[in-house]
Amino acid sequence: MPAQFGSRPNSRSFRSSPLLLALMALALLVPVLTATPFTARAAEAVDSVRDPVPQQPIESGLGLVVEEYAAFPKTEPVPGPVTDPRLRRHARINFLSELPDRSGRMAVPDLNGRLYLVENGRPHVYLDVAATVGPAFFASSGMGSGFGFVTFAPDFRRTGRFYTVHTEKADATTARPDYVQQAVTNYHGVVTEWTADDPAAGTFAGSRREVLRIGFSGGGHGIQQIDFNPTSRPGDHDHGLLYIAAGDGAQGVNNGEPQDLSLPHGKILRIDPRGHGSANGRYGIPASNPFAGTDGALGEIYAYGMRDPHRFSWDAASPHRLYLGHIGEHAIEGVYEVRAGDNLGWSEREGAFVYDKAAADPCDRLLPLPADDAKYGYTYPVAAYDHDPPAGWNCRSDLGRAIVGGFVYRGTLAPALRGKYLYGDLVDGRLLYSETREMRRGSDRLADAYRLMLFDRTGKRVTMPELAGDSRVDIRFGQDARGELYLLSKANGKIWKVTGTRQFAECRTTGTTLTHVTGQRNWTPVTPAKWTFPRGRVTLAEAGSARPGPRRPFEYAVLNAGPRFGNTRIDAEVRLDTPVEISNRDVVIVFGHQSDTRFYYAHLSSDNTIYPHNGIFVVNDADRLRLDHQWNGSTGAPPAVTDAAWHDVRVVHCADSGEIAVYADGSKHPLMTAVDTTFAAGRVGFGSFDNVGSLRNLKVSGQRARQ
Repeated sequence: MPAQFGSRPNSRSFRSSPLLLALMALALLVPVLTATPFTARAAEAVDSVRDPVPQQPIESGLGLVVEEYAAFPKTEPVPGPVTDPRLRRHARINFLSELPDRSGRMAVPDLNGRLYLVENGRPHVYLDVAATVGPAFFASSGMGSGFGFVTFAPDFRRTGRFYTVHTEKADATTARPDYVQQAVTNYHGVVTEWTADDPAAGTFAGSRREVLRIGFSGGGHGIQQIDFNPTSRPGDHDHGLLYIAAGDGAQGVNNGEPQDLSLPHGKILRIDPRGHGSANGRYGIPASNPFAGTDGALGEIYAYGMRDPHRFSWDAASPHRLYLGHIGEHAIEGVYEVRAGDNLGWSEREGAFVYDKAAADPCDRLLPLPADDAKYGYTYPVAAYDHDPPAGWNCRSDLGRAIVGGFVYRGTLAPALRGKYLYGDLVDGRLLYSETREMRRGSDRLADAYRLMLFDRTGKRVTMPELAGDSRVDIRFGQDARGELYLLSKANGKIWKVTGTRQFAECRTTGTTLTHVTGQRNWTPVTPAKWTFPRGRVTLAEAGSARPGPRRPFEYAVLNAGPRFGNTRIDAEVRLDTPVEISNRDVVIVFGHQSDTRFYYAHLSSDNTIYPHNGIFVVNDADRLRLDHQWNGSTGAPPAVTDAAWHDVRVVHCADSGEIAVYADGSKHPLMTAVDTTFAAGRVGFGSFDNVGSLRNLKVSGQRARQ
């Protein structure tokens, strides 16, 4: 079988081992420093990997409670015209951070050129970068073009120094880049130091100087982030050093520059912005950098082999642990723990796979690692998810399009998030987390990725597309000095603060409890002759058949003992008695039952790839309607029952909120979730469509229906 994430026996990491150091020393003997590539098709019969991250993100059941923090005025990309609709956003706000001056002010850059400060939730323009730079400033094509980032020096309160990165059009300036790509230079990424005359002032007045200018061929994957390690303190080896994430200019897929240590493209750089030892004399090169003083290599390089190092951050509880959200080319959206000297492998590797540039079929570009992969010393992700494939591509994947890195939560407002690294999909706004204790370098498996929900301040479940008012969210994360989190959207130019967490379907289900109710007298089947009730069990012994009326389970039995329930919790063990050789096997748990054409059911199936299976449904005098959040149009939650064993099942229905959660096999995380308020009360039951199965150890608890 092809090597995959979660099972990659050949993907050992030598990170800082003596062998890796020896290999690096050997590599440094050559004039141009590049990693030795693996020829993807050199070995015969190498099968491509079409579902590189087969495990889908796990539905956590945990949700962020958010409230609106700030809204920004509409801006337009300059100088125009704009032909890419993805750049037509309300405001291209790109980050949020708190000034390190104890003022509580928040800084927010807009790619279209303005730097805002936010005080008490109200933004005002602190500096118009576009106007100050002048006609060369460019934000009209390329997703990252414009005023991309701002970071404030740790001593800003005293010195007034802060740093920005912006884009200029090459043919609109006479300035010459310090470094260029092999292809023609079309854009410049410019790092600038600004010094405010009065650091406490509400608007900027002061001076600026250019620190570094890098030429790029393409309009994407430029300089994405610049930042200081906010967890470092005076005396630390990286205190006051500026990290610069430089992409490959959208060229690295073909030209190999991310592996070339003589160029800054596809690298994270680390510089001393107050030093003078660089080639241009405007910054210093820290002696602690891994390639400082190495012939043929840029001493600025901290780590390399990257396509689009989009967002990075440090864990406040582990000051030197840097996490990077790295945007992939073909399929892999990865989270890396990056250390000095790391090589992430692009474009010889994408994630923990060989990247085959020559593959004719787009689905064949990922290959398993070679048996001798360890000798290359590549660093692989600690967490990842894969792409939704474009229409017509015959390759399987599960989630998104482009990762946006976030932060390890160490705040106080949301204790349930502590120790979790939060990230998401930049485009559709889906939110994820992984446990930092599971994010281990060199591990043979990825940390699990968990989905996060969203709730507004009233407790209503919402989604980022709903909050942003657009299916393209363009989400970003921000963090204040106390470690509290913020969500940003370019779609409508708004920011929301995370004020806490809420567990889905956490309603009161105590009051009345039913047990020992598996006797025949307590059940009303659709077709009594198809059922048996051996001691302690309810068994559908003969498969049902379709009946007139709306599409619904063919055969089920309703528990007639006890009251009708509002809030309900159902605990039971279920078994599929249909042989496993038969496909599409299923059983169902009925709840909220009011009549034969009005009820909910949870469909527990061995197949999650067809619409009627493995989901939560409502029948309301019409054909069933699928409700579960996990169905994406082609697949649903992982199969619930695939064998002939007994499986623990729990269904929770919160009548007032309409929240429904289905759990399997003792997991604290729901397998399926839904929200629907069609029925506020009803009875429970068990059955199937056209299979046979059994139920035992049934316990029903909840609140008696109000009427």
